[in-house]
Amino acid sequence: MTALSRARTGNRRSKTLAIALFLAPALALYVVFVLFPIAQAAHFSLYKWNGLTPLTEFIGLKNYQVALGSGGFVNAFGNNLLIVVLSLAIQIPFSLALAVMLNRRFPGRWVFRLLFFLPYVLSEAVTGIVFRLLLQPGAFVDSALTSVGLGSLVQDWLGDPAIVMLTLFVIVSWKYFGFHMILMLAGLQGIPKELEEAALIDGADRRGAFRYVTLPLLGPTIRVSVFLSVIGALQLFDMVWVTTNGGPLNASTTMAIAMFKAGFKSQAMGYGSALAVLLFLVSLVVALAYQRFVLRRDTDGALTTFGG
Repeated sequence: MTALSRARTGNRRSKTLAIALFLAPALALYVVFVLFPIAQAAHFSLYKWNGLTPLTEFIGLKNYQVALGSGGFVNAFGNNLLIVVLSLAIQIPFSLALAVMLNRRFPGRWVFRLLFFLPYVLSEAVTGIVFRLLLQPGAFVDSALTSVGLGSLVQDWLGDPAIVMLTLFVIVSWKYFGFHMILMLAGLQGIPKELEEAALIDGADRRGAFRYVTLPLLGPTIRVSVFLSVIGALQLFDMVWVTTNGGPLNASTTMAIAMFKAGFKSQAMGYGSALAVLLFLVSLVVALAYQRFVLRRDTDGALTTFGG
């Protein structure tokens, strides 16, 4: 081996060592706080355990059989799925429409951007408490509807099992639509205006220019926003817990709330761990499938562009 080859090998080893040293703290934290808890939850789920006594009663996959065969978990999964569907059908298009509006120049648009984004700054707990107070029977919302002659629309917003999930969706949308709006607004500002102007010069109207030029170029941002919305809806917990505690009659129970109730309310930590593993698997499958079939085209396109 020549001196030049030895020098190159030494440089590569030095770079590899430097990269490993920089990555080691992050990897250690990831293993301790992510991978280890997942493995521990999977281990606990194989036992009938109250969280206090030693792990002695091994029951195998019975906790999973009970979870998948019970109506409670199926109902919780359905509630999460309902929020996912409504978010994709209403919240994301609404956020896109606001982003398009606020991307145009008009006086005071920064005020609207600030007001629309402000709910996202509030914590989940504060949002839940505020809306729980506003939506109580005879409280602000009912009084406001009655004062403008819409008293017939007054409902038991958080106490009626038939509408409680729709009410929670409105609260979730109010909290997060500003976040998605900012994402799409950033995407719109990254699109050169010359492209839309060229389409207008070629004879397209504004609707056609937006549909065939702006919207496709905004596709990567929309797909990221959809991904974040779906994962957030699947893991929905704190806002719903503060607002309704999963009630009434478990009508607003989500998968995360079912896991919390089983583990910390009923002291069935083994069963709660099984629910946690199921929630993790659902989120993982959705994330991997979305990455494989949706987001991959954006990554491949970016790599192709830079490679060319």
